[in-house]
Amino acid sequence: MNRRIMTLLAALVPVLVLGVVGSAVTVPFVALGPGPTFNTLGEVEGKQVVDVQGAPVDPTSGNLNMTTVSVRDGLNIFEAFGLWADGRYGLRPRAEVYPPGVPREQVDKSNQQDFKDSEDNAELAALHYLKYPTTVRLRTVTPDGPAKDVLREGDELVSVGGKPVATARDVVEAVQADQPGAVVPIVLRRGGAEQTVEVKLGARPNDPAKGYLGVTPEEAPRGPLEVTFNLADIGGPSAGLMFSLALIDKLSSGNLNGGKFIAGTGTIDPEGKVGPIGGIQYKMMAARDAGAETFLVPAGNCNEAKERTPAGLRLIKVDTLTGAVQSLEALTSGGDTPTCG
Repeated sequence: MNRRIMTLLAALVPVLVLGVVGSAVTVPFVALGPGPTFNTLGEVEGKQVVDVQGAPVDPTSGNLNMTTVSVRDGLNIFEAFGLWADGRYGLRPRAEVYPPGVPREQVDKSNQQDFKDSEDNAELAALHYLKYPTTVRLRTVTPDGPAKDVLREGDELVSVGGKPVATARDVVEAVQADQPGAVVPIVLRRGGAEQTVEVKLGARPNDPAKGYLGVTPEEAPRGPLEVTFNLADIGGPSAGLMFSLALIDKLSSGNLNGGKFIAGTGTIDPEGKVGPIGGIQYKMMAARDAGAETFLVPAGNCNEAKERTPAGLRLIKVDTLTGAVQSLEALTSGGDTPTCG
């Protein structure tokens, strides 16, 4: 009897050790998989995902869903193996998502800033497409910068150094064209009135040979139009395309999606260029799970997307905002659309 018990214990001990180790030891990997998807034409917690004030809003229907990738961290051995075996998740080295030596909070903050930038770019891209008037205004004025006693947050810039400005880049180029110490005339609008002020330029911190104003300019809608994006706790820049399409749909007549369930992804810049993103296969899964039958794919992701397309999901290749709008119009009318095939 004692021998049998000892034999049984000898067999059970490794199993028990494996169970303890497998449950307690985390692996240096994260699991990526399908994340939440949101209809940019709909509501979240009682608020419009894309809220438009100060302009007529055309009724919309159907879906223009943005998609996300879920990241599961702190996995033990059993959890990692289970997710890998599931087939809907992929394991990636944790260092690819959370670089060593960089606090988790800093990574999350950077992702949130990318998301905010994507909202700003999406708004500008849509306004440029619709030919809405925009202006250049000051988002911040550096407290100890050359312009601190002259310019204010919210000032609209008309010209800098005699050069008209229509974008934030125009302001930077106009200032850098002069050397530190130069006195630059600036035409601005403040409180609805136009005025001219002068600022003595300082030296740019990272390039002392160039002029420095000490402001952060941004391009924004001119007039009463205000756009607010109401999605929280989302990171990264990949919602830009779908935000732009939702804004265009709301500010133009008809249904851009023909009332259908469209999903997609892609970064966007203020001029409407669509860029590739990560995790395309998981975003397509999320879209199909939610009910989408058509998915807008950045041209740079097409090769990967066509190899992992979920059954029943139609892919449309997109490289510009204009192209995306034209493809949706063609889809609605039964015309041909560019594909990833």
